[in-house]
Amino acid sequence: MTLRYLAGAALAICAVPHAIAHEDGPIKSHASGHAPIGVMADHRHEQGEWMFSYRFMQMQMEGNRDGTDTLSPEEIATTVPNRFAGTPMQPPTLRVVPTEMTMDMHMLGAMYGLSDRVTLMVMANYLTKDMDHLTFMGGMGTTVLGEFTTQTEGFGDTSVSAIVGLDDGTKTGRQINLNVGLSLPTGSITETDQILTPMGGTPTTRLPYPMQLGSGTYDAKLGLTAFDRTGQWSYGGQVNTVIRLGDNDEGYALGDVLEATGWVAYEPRPWVSFSGRLRAQAQGSIDGIDPEILAPVQTADPDNHGGETVEALFGINLLGTSGAVKGHRLAAEVGLPIYRNLNGPQLETDLTFSLGWQKSF
Repeated sequence: MTLRYLAGAALAICAVPHAIAHEDGPIKSHASGHAPIGVMADHRHEQGEWMFSYRFMQMQMEGNRDGTDTLSPEEIATTVPNRFAGTPMQPPTLRVVPTEMTMDMHMLGAMYGLSDRVTLMVMANYLTKDMDHLTFMGGMGTTVLGEFTTQTEGFGDTSVSAIVGLDDGTKTGRQINLNVGLSLPTGSITETDQILTPMGGTPTTRLPYPMQLGSGTYDAKLGLTAFDRTGQWSYGGQVNTVIRLGDNDEGYALGDVLEATGWVAYEPRPWVSFSGRLRAQAQGSIDGIDPEILAPVQTADPDNHGGETVEALFGINLLGTSGAVKGHRLAAEVGLPIYRNLNGPQLETDLTFSLGWQKSF
């Protein structure tokens, strides 16, 4: 319900620019000419113009949640059934519990103005994931056997897309854009690492779904974005979907995604703006199962993925206006959760951070 309301609000924002009188100059001369750095594919470029970008994004997760309720590791180890109970060496409840996870993402992007109405975009990323776990001894009780950490690192999926303008406001600051793209399965979904089992073994096995680097599927990406400026204020909204186009080679597909966001920014000077943003996301659970992912841990169960979240984000955009930094954009954004209803048990996100650079030529 929460996401549906925010999606409606974002669509309403998309309609606002038609009614606004413009009081500002060209989009390139303002820090608020772009959306907050955490918003992708928000703008297009004039014919023949290039833009290159780099983003560093970090997500920090700690503690577990089922629906809107928090769960301790001891509660999970003694009360949550193991999906794989009954198969050899599998206990009746979950005996391995993740406690923390950090994901770092480095994103490189390039945009090219094929015409004033159509901009082409490609984005590639490199991921590092770390997840800490507690292993409880044997098949019952709350005696901790030990701790271990799994890590994966490598290239993720690559996206290619076209941003199609539904207006003619490239120079005034108003833009209403349709985004049509495809995510290519360039990220690995067969990553392995050493784990600690409840019986004290330390085998190397295929890691559960959150530790893999890609989706393994071709994914359709569709979105609608609008933003505008009036005086020292700018505002915008975006609605995005990710639709999985079939199962991957390991027999599953990640859940489809619906996301909506809306933002407002204030620009006290043309070279700096401060933004506030709300972002809501709904993602389904995993469809299918990888037969190589089998362990008494919540992350190995395809049902324990996805859910609904709402996040509040605060950012700053800086624009170089003279000298060697002219035209360079530097931006940062920090996000904090305000609502989480997860298909759990699963780790909950406590903080997101984005830092980015952009330059047009």
